[in-house]
Amino acid sequence: MSPSGGRAGARAGGRPGRRGGRAGGRAAVWTAVGAAVWAAVRRFGPWLLAAVVLVLIVHQAREVQWPAVWKALKQQPPWRLVAAAALALLSFALFAGYDLIGRRETHHGLSSPRTLRIAAICYAFNINFGSLLGGVAMKLRLYERAGVKAVTVARVIALSLATNWLGYLVVAGAVLMLAPPPLPERFLLPDTSGALRALGAALFACGPAYLLLCWRRGGKVMSLRGHRFALPRPPVAWAQLALAAANWLLMGGIVWLLLARAAPYPTVLAVLLLAAVAGVATHVPAGLGVIEAVFVASLGGTIAPPTLLAALLAYRATYYLLPLALALAGYALVEARGGGRGAAASPSPSPSPSPSPSPSPSASASGAPPPR
Repeated sequence: MSPSGGRAGARAGGRPGRRGGRAGGRAAVWTAVGAAVWAAVRRFGPWLLAAVVLVLIVHQAREVQWPAVWKALKQQPPWRLVAAAALALLSFALFAGYDLIGRRETHHGLSSPRTLRIAAICYAFNINFGSLLGGVAMKLRLYERAGVKAVTVARVIALSLATNWLGYLVVAGAVLMLAPPPLPERFLLPDTSGALRALGAALFACGPAYLLLCWRRGGKVMSLRGHRFALPRPPVAWAQLALAAANWLLMGGIVWLLLARAAPYPTVLAVLLLAAVAGVATHVPAGLGVIEAVFVASLGGTIAPPTLLAALLAYRATYYLLPLALALAGYALVEARGGGRGAAASPSPSPSPSPSPSPSPSASASGAPPPR
């Protein structure tokens, strides 16, 4: 072969390699760009959403006639406030039941009444001050003072979070499928009932999928990203679904009661579910202003804003402030007694039926009705 032929062959043979190298380089660049964009979205997205909600809150606050709100609040009959407070305490009892499921799955040794007290205190702190304080720090402190190891507390928290959001998905899916709420006319959107029903079906399917997974794999040790855990068995999974769904339905009923049934119950429930997600996404403690902004934006066209805000203020008083006052008293009593460290023997950190080995604080309902 002549030298020129060899050079031509080398050039011909080298072209595919260079082309492949350039293609691989471009793919690597796009992968890096995509990773950088996603990191920026994760870092700045919540802050951007919080800024949008803050602007919406300020805009609506300027238009609110606060004397009319106060007048509407004083027109709430006492029996309705008492009923709302009783339902709120029942909701707290249901939410505290999530930790009873954690007690059963982790075998941490505390009595049921003591477990319920810890869970109720932490839930009140959670919805008022955020998940980092109430859902994680407070629960770690109270459980550890009672002699439960941190790794066991983490599994209890993870199971509680999974229970709460399992119920959320099923209830939200059922509402969107059976009674999709109409969007406000100001949004100028076409009929979206079909899309909402499809979304509802997808959300609702998470419940049966979880039950099926627990039926197939419940009690068996699984591994995910290097973490070993076990899903609950079917009876426990059904209890999770029943407790959480009942709790979300009850919270919607409280707001519906305080609104004097001025809007259909499914619509009120759907708006409350949306407000809960908005509160989690913005990380605003107690969802202060976020819940009100979502309700006014969604129902302000059918219910007078003063009446709507008066009902939400009553909701805050009965669901947030009253339980917080009781929780503060309960926490002071626990601290005065010294916590009773060593009162319970926590089991060794072997894999237990918990859907997640390490809960993320941001997954809890921060400032919005749970999770939290």
